Amino acid sequence: MSVKLRLRRKGRTHSPYYHIVAADARSPRDGRVIEQVGTYAPLTQPEQVTINHKLAMKWLKNGAEPTETVRAILSKEGLMLKLHLHRKGKSEEEIEQSYQTWLSQKEEKTKQQLTAKEIVTNDAKRKAIDQEKAKNQLRLDKIAAKLQAAIPVATPPEATPTAETTPEATPEPAPAE
Repeated sequence: MSVKLRLRRKGRTHSPYYHIVAADARSPRDGRVIEQVGTYAPLTQPEQVTINHKLAMKWLKNGAEPTETVRAILSKEGLMLKLHLHRKGKSEEEIEQSYQTWLSQKEEKTKQQLTAKEIVTNDAKRKAIDQEKAKNQLRLDKIAAKLQAAIPVATPPEATPTAETTPEATPEPAPAE
């Protein structure tokens, strides 16, 4: 009997989550399983993976073949590294030391990627805000120009000549007939 480590689908329509299980290769996807090894929730941000490391290593050491997806999940968790080092004949202490250094490097790399992503998103947000401000200023300028064109500008009283200021321009009353 060949055993596979694979995903068993759970959840509702369009919202799946999976159990990582050890099952007979001949049984259907959601059929009979030998043992549940962990869970995988792909729709959460970030994806949530919980794996019982001891059980997974037990099945991998006994020859269980992981499917492509499960292999990728186990790789991200570092279990494939542990299995590789075990097959190379390393001691448990060396395996654990290598795993811890790999884990710290992975966390550091993740932090660097997050900070780089934050910088890019902050720059993009800043550019978008600047463009929005420029568009708003253009709109305000257009509105101000329309308002000035619609409202007649009254000339100040000093600029227009009046009858009081020019005595010769004052008309004399016409004689009464």
